[in-house]
Amino acid sequence: MRWIFCLALFVFAALGCSSSTGDKPSDKKSDPDKGDAALVRFGSLRAAAPSSWEKEKPSGRDRVYQFRIPRAKGDEPDAELLIFDSFGGSAEANINRWKNQTFEPPEGKKIDEVSTVKQLDIAGRPASYLDVSGTFLGSPRDPVRKPGYRMLAVHYLGTDRKTYHIILRGPAKTVEKHKKEFDAWLESFK
Repeated sequence: MRWIFCLALFVFAALGCSSSTGDKPSDKKSDPDKGDAALVRFGSLRAAAPSSWEKEKPSGRDRVYQFRIPRAKGDEPDAELLIFDSFGGSAEANINRWKNQTFEPPEGKKIDEVSTVKQLDIAGRPASYLDVSGTFLGSPRDPVRKPGYRMLAVHYLGTDRKTYHIILRGPAKTVEKHKKEFDAWLESFK
């Protein structure tokens, strides 16, 4: 009786060991993008970030993606690319908030003189794009004022009905260095 129990235990253990995932095909569909660290998704849309952008673990609950963008020669800090999908409000309200609450124009200028707003298309859907320069007034995480900064901020309603905020922010020279690749990346979403 005891040997039958031991034999049954041995057979059961042997069957368990031989049924690893490498021995038979999996029923699960594999994620073709799982290994692509630079892939960004907006619902069903996706695009690979430029190779010079370093993907980081988002430092806040409200951030979906976060990248470190390498600084231009002569700039001290790197720039950052932040992507959020949890904020509401209209494009106009968010653009006005970004202009008037996060940036201060250089002395003698008005915020509208150092900012432009244009409409663009991301994968067939409209988006609002703000380009603003001046003194960055900081964030709740980092309330330090930073003169000579620039921000490219996009308000985009995705195909999944989520509102995405895409923000490239940093020293003006660094943002200028990466503006063309940022714009091309936005156009590459499919």
